[in-house]
Amino acid sequence: MAGNLVARSIHDLTAAAWFGGSLMGAIGLNGAAAEAKDPAERTRLSSLGWKKWAPYQAAAFGGHLLSGLAIMWENKGRMAKQDGVTRLSAYKSVVTLAGVAVTLYAGLQGAKVERLAAEGAKGATEPKPEASEELRAAQQQLKILQWAIPVFAGWVIVLGAKHGEMQRPMNVLKGLVR
Repeated sequence: MAGNLVARSIHDLTAAAWFGGSLMGAIGLNGAAAEAKDPAERTRLSSLGWKKWAPYQAAAFGGHLLSGLAIMWENKGRMAKQDGVTRLSAYKSVVTLAGVAVTLYAGLQGAKVERLAAEGAKGATEPKPEASEELRAAQQQLKILQWAIPVFAGWVIVLGAKHGEMQRPMNVLKGLVR
């Protein structure tokens, strides 16, 4: 256990930061920014908050990926021998990378919204009727992406729990017998 405790803790905490940060942003930050009296401030404040969070999110992704590699290295023997472990690891890796890609794409759309903040908006992801097509498209995509991101992060957490269940002695034994 001692060999994996730090890596597992980092792995779980960084996934939790991704999940919690994305929900806080979608619900708290974007919700609060929508209450600004000046329509131009609604997108500006939301963009500012997301920009402040971005370095921490990037660090969480880096920590998550590095700790995941450390866990896989520590468990390479079990991955080779226990049925389903390699398959679940590959699946979790694909989900993680897809979620990171979705998060990065949301950041690109957020940068567009920030650049066009002077147009004003109903909210961080709600354009005004007279919004430019570029702002409208970016906000409409962000409206979906802000909920897709915690879905991916939550999915990664659930797959991590599945990995934990696979390490129960009875499940290891079943996986080795096959």
